[in-house]
Amino acid sequence: MSILIREFKSRTALALALITFCLPGAAVADRAEELLTELATASSPEIADRAERDLFNEWSKSGSPAMDLLLKRGRDALEVSDFETAIEHLTALTDHAPDFAEGWSTLALAYYATDSLGPAMDALEHTLALNPNHFGALQGVGAIHEELGDLDLAYRAYSRVVELRPFDSDVTEAIERLETRVNGVSL
Repeated sequence: MSILIREFKSRTALALALITFCLPGAAVADRAEELLTELATASSPEIADRAERDLFNEWSKSGSPAMDLLLKRGRDALEVSDFETAIEHLTALTDHAPDFAEGWSTLALAYYATDSLGPAMDALEHTLALNPNHFGALQGVGAIHEELGDLDLAYRAYSRVVELRPFDSDVTEAIERLETRVNGVSL
């Protein structure tokens, strides 16, 4: 195993441990806190979907029209699979608004789309340092660790996503897929 992968796994394990034990909502606004609670306790997928949409709208507010425009341009480029342009816009966004978690999260998506797992994980770590409840970033951490074969960290990340977002069928399937491989078989 290369030094880079060992360092990558070590840093990510530390980040995941910090996320697990951080006080929930330390870096999100009151409205986002309300929506997180609504999402976690939703009684139906429809209620969860609405809360999730509203939450992403809250998280997407940078407080600056110029930064919001860079986020929009980055997302628009992602929509048409123009990953190079997306990375350019989103890198500019994170350079100018380093405390804006959604900028980092969207940059992680762009890097992941280009199979740049190291930069994607770095962007996810920034996201989670700013917003420990960002279930999209946690899901990305899980996906990258699963892809790298670190099933324990993938399972832990996915488990945290389900706590925040219980109606996510993709994550539930991932947990079921990894359950026996991580925890073994109960007798």
